[in-house]
Amino acid sequence: MKEQSRHASLILTLLCMGSLLTTVTWYLLDNNVELYKPPPQKKGPGKLSDVCKGCREVIDKVKEHYSQPWKRQEDNSQKLRARLKSKCNGFDKAIVTQANTPVGSKLVYDGERKRNLKVTKEIFSTFAKEHPFATKKLTMCAVVGNGGILNDSKCGKSIDSAEFVMRCNLPPLKNGFEKHVGTKTDLVTANPSILLQKYGGLMGRRRPFVESLQTYGDSLLVLPAFSYGFNTPVCMRAVYTIEDFNSPARPVFFNPGYLMNLTAFWGSEGLKAGRLSTGLIMTSIALEICDNVELYGFWPFSNHPYDYYSLSNHYYDDLKAKAVHAMPAEFNILLQLHRQGLLKLHLGSCLPIKN
Repeated sequence: MKEQSRHASLILTLLCMGSLLTTVTWYLLDNNVELYKPPPQKKGPGKLSDVCKGCREVIDKVKEHYSQPWKRQEDNSQKLRARLKSKCNGFDKAIVTQANTPVGSKLVYDGERKRNLKVTKEIFSTFAKEHPFATKKLTMCAVVGNGGILNDSKCGKSIDSAEFVMRCNLPPLKNGFEKHVGTKTDLVTANPSILLQKYGGLMGRRRPFVESLQTYGDSLLVLPAFSYGFNTPVCMRAVYTIEDFNSPARPVFFNPGYLMNLTAFWGSEGLKAGRLSTGLIMTSIALEICDNVELYGFWPFSNHPYDYYSLSNHYYDDLKAKAVHAMPAEFNILLQLHRQGLLKLHLGSCLPIKN
């Protein structure tokens, strides 16, 4: 009972502090992002005046929960995986395929549930022929958020050592970021807002978009084409552009039915959020298809957890995102999964990998 009380206290504290926190978003770029190296982060203990009112207490409480020795708990992992498979079945349903969405079926938009789309032969031809994940469970997966906590983390080698690396929203991996975020990419998501604002919705010159994808090689490019009606045309243009330029990228679509089921699942676990972040969606998929899951770049506070120095919103810029997701509450879910040995959450710097 005492442990449950501590959990409840932490949840309430995080939710109450939500309005005071500068949210670190790992999933959404709603602004036109110009690639640049952020100004050097201030090192050493931050001044108390640099930490928002009440935030230090919250951060210290999070650290208290995080600091317990971590050990993977296989029984807990199997139970959560079984629940996720039963309610959501991300292995077969997370991605729209020709096997799970035939011609003539209807897709209900997860962000506009009164809107649906009848699958025509042309739309069907853009679907993956089969589910894109390995037939056997992956040993180690890294899910990489875009939080400013990755700056100077030296986590690049650790991330790249994972068997399968998942990234969010076409993040920059070059210009000096390699050491801290790595370069290996097996799956990367892209919000339509990026396609609209950085690449003109692919209505004009399309080569810059194709060239930007070279960073990710032949990775899966996951697009939320059926979340909102206005997403569909630009996501389809992205698919056609990739085909026309013979890009090795492999575009696939989030399954809106899976996203609705996943929202309901985490709601049953106590998360009250209108829309899940891309980071939590990726983490959920990883928990189903991977034996071991490690998270990097997930930290919803504007100060570093150890030295309290200020952090940029993303590791590559300080643009603020629209508050459409429950970041502190989502982070608390991830923290609980870490404490239960279901995944490993990395905060701070990474230790060198031993050869």
